[in-house]
Amino acid sequence: QVQLVESGGGLVQPGGSLRLSCAASGRTFSNYPMGWFRQAPGKEREFVAAVSWSGSSTYYADSVKGRFAISRDNAKNTMYLQMNSLKPEDTAVYLCAAGSLGSTSTSYHYWGQGTQVTVSS
Repeated sequence: QVQLVESGGGLVQPGGSLRLSCAASGRTFSNYPMGWFRQAPGKEREFVAAVSWSGSSTYYADSVKGRFAISRDNAKNTMYLQMNSLKPEDTAVYLCAAGSLGSTSTSYHYWGQGTQVTVSS
């Protein structure tokens, strides 16, 4: 089992930045590719970004490419999502996940509870 806990969400103005963290415990964190997803009210869960187990490969949804950056620190059992130039449409609950590398929810076996990000003036 892998336990995941997100933090770093909050209210930010359009154009602002936030950094989300995902702290992992349980099975060896570095064994797993990791991903970030988001879900807005009334919408389906959406892929945001993914990172390979080593951190050497990263993948992004077109909607966040160039604005968001995913990274991980295996020594700290933590994954990050740096979000810049935030837009109101980025408002959602952001969830981290661990499992197999992919852009669909079914690729991941372990999920956190999520952290709310609200972009509004």
